[in-house]
Amino acid sequence: MAKTIYVLNGPNLNLLGTREPETYGHHSLADVEKLCQTAAAHYGLTADCRQSNREGELIEFVHEAGAKKAAGIIINAGGYSHTSIALHDALVGVKIPTVEVHISNIYARERFRHHSFVASAAFATLCGFGIEGYRLAISGLAAKLGVNAKP
Repeated sequence: MAKTIYVLNGPNLNLLGTREPETYGHHSLADVEKLCQTAAAHYGLTADCRQSNREGELIEFVHEAGAKKAAGIIINAGGYSHTSIALHDALVGVKIPTVEVHISNIYARERFRHHSFVASAAFATLCGFGIEGYRLAISGLAAKLGVNAKP
């Protein structure tokens, strides 16, 4: 079984820790990536963490995950969640188990954030748990893959 999961973060997530801390908290993207690497290792998996502000580059990351037969994808597509049919299509096209993550509760925010094109390409969506949502997503993905925590 493939042991790599791609953790993809979209636009503006490079600003975590400084961008709207009242909404997104004080943790940085480096903190998110460390959390993901630690959580993945707990299941004997490797987290390949990437961030891009460009939609096309995120789609290329998804295609690469498919070509390399990654075990799964954790994605926080940021604002592209609500606008990108192309990202949805890429996720559907690679047929890799995917979990969508949002740091904030998108349903407690502006109405335009209440719809996600990414959600229908994922088997699960987590929102509102802060960066802890990434750990929960990795745990859920591991369960979906039938991977148990390592002692």
